[in-house]
Amino acid sequence: MKYTKIIVLDDDPTGSQTVHSCLLLTRWDVETLREAMLDSAPLFFVLTNTRGMDANRAADITREVCQNINQVLDELKHEEHIINPILVSRSDSTLRGHYPVETDVIAEELGPFDAHFLVPAFFEGGRITRDSIHYLVVDGKEIPVHETEFANDSVFGYSHSYLPDYVEEKTSGRIKADHVERFLLNDVRGDSKDRLLNLKNNVCCAVDCETQDDLNNFALQLTEATRQGKRYLFRSGASLLTSLANLPPQPVAAEAMSDYVRNGKAGAVIVGSHVKKTTQQLEQLLKQDGVVALEVDVQRIPTERDSLLKDILKLAEEAHAKNLTPVVYTSRVEKTFSNQQARLAFGEQVSAFLMDVVRNLPETLGFLISKGGITSNDVLSSGLSLRTSRVVGQILPGCSVVCCPDNHPRYPDMPVVIFPGNVGDEYALATAYIRLSKNN
Repeated sequence: MKYTKIIVLDDDPTGSQTVHSCLLLTRWDVETLREAMLDSAPLFFVLTNTRGMDANRAADITREVCQNINQVLDELKHEEHIINPILVSRSDSTLRGHYPVETDVIAEELGPFDAHFLVPAFFEGGRITRDSIHYLVVDGKEIPVHETEFANDSVFGYSHSYLPDYVEEKTSGRIKADHVERFLLNDVRGDSKDRLLNLKNNVCCAVDCETQDDLNNFALQLTEATRQGKRYLFRSGASLLTSLANLPPQPVAAEAMSDYVRNGKAGAVIVGSHVKKTTQQLEQLLKQDGVVALEVDVQRIPTERDSLLKDILKLAEEAHAKNLTPVVYTSRVEKTFSNQQARLAFGEQVSAFLMDVVRNLPETLGFLISKGGITSNDVLSSGLSLRTSRVVGQILPGCSVVCCPDNHPRYPDMPVVIFPGNVGDEYALATAYIRLSKNN
């Protein structure tokens, strides 16, 4: 029998922010990938965390994942489990990430592809594309993303919101802007099947979309083209996955996520993201009843790590004993660095510290909220040492909830919120906390 399986290589763990009931993999050995391939859900995510790495390491990790995927597909084919894979390189909806490094490696290892599609839309986060220009909608105003703070990222900065120009910039001219196929709104909303069937040689395509219905229509045509033998690769935000997977509503409503909280206990919040939106959300969270602010002075980590960790854990334990929720957050002033390597290295130091906090939080914790993409990846893979976890749904638009397995050695069945740094309004983090705390 032949199955279609959507395989998502996610450069942080936030790509599942529009779906549910699927597996997230923090390991990509053959056995784990095989388990995911045979899972009943139509898609699964491999959390590579490559956005937290330099380009060479990102390429190496992506290659390793692809080679293991290829091995599993071959083994299953010999067992007459023939899988038609749809490959998605899921990345940031504000265009930050290792493009084209990751799509190049996927094409080398799992290609050839007839086309690769750039679809950064994430509607829940206000990211849309019109006339090939990618926008961030803030308070009803459409801002070309190259005019936002995200374009000034010290690692993944860029100069263009017009996607063909972005492609030319990121590929250093290897793919010229006028060689990018543009699927405009009329194309996406109309009938593009013939055009899709004529794509070849891994041509780059930029896709317009303003609503989920736009992508739903386009995804139907893409899926039909793959059934006719076309092979496509996608570099996308989260919204495309909603359309490709075509899932029913999540089993537990967002407002009822407190059903998953363990024994009605207070939880904890870990905040690593430094984007402006996270800082605004943190300010509102700290105004809520039942929370205790625990700031981590990141300047002390290199020289006073052990004593700082001991202090934070003692305060977290004291808060939990009073059924209060400790909010552990990094100091908000972002350090400057002489180069990208130094920045990434310090980021790894800070994350390692936060993961030691996670590993040693009280065993009776009711829930955990992890704020920031890279932070959330490290929470799942390192702090909680999860090989796999399953998304149960979204507590807010764009914010997934996963549950630890029932045999977890420290936090069995604990719900964990994966909260991207740049998602939601200023009250969103407080809203997630309130929804989980309402039975406390």
